[in-house]
Amino acid sequence: MIINTYEESRKLTDTVIQGIKDKKGKDIVCIHIGKNENAVAEFFVICHGTSRTQVGAIADSVVEKVRRDEAQKPLHVEGFENAEWILLDYIDVVVHVFEEEKRAFFKLEDLWGDSDVERMDEKYEKD
Repeated sequence: MIINTYEESRKLTDTVIQGIKDKKGKDIVCIHIGKNENAVAEFFVICHGTSRTQVGAIADSVVEKVRRDEAQKPLHVEGFENAEWILLDYIDVVVHVFEEEKRAFFKLEDLWGDSDVERMDEKYEKD
C-alpha cells in the first residue's frame, strides 16, 4: 500500500487526468477532499463518457497510464462489468468514471460542496 504526500498525490492526479483526456473523457472535475475531517482520500477525480464502451476505455487508459508513469496499480476496482460507474481506488486518489446519465443521477460532486473543486477541462483546454 502506497501512501503519498500531497505533492505525490497531486502528481498522481495529474497522471490520472491525462489518462482520462487520452480517451476524451468529458467534464473532468478534481475535488480536493483531503482538507475535510475524516476524508477517505486526498483527491476525487470525476469524469464521464458518452457510452459504456467509452467509460471502459477511459478507465483502462487511466489504469495503464498510472501503471506506466507512476508504477502504481489501483488497490480496488469496481464497475467494469456494466461500465456505468467505474471506480479506481489509488488510496489517496479515487477515480470515478461515469456513464453520462449515471453521473447526472448520482451528482457525486454535490456531496463535496465544501471542498475545493477544479474543473480540469478549463485548466487543460490548451492541451
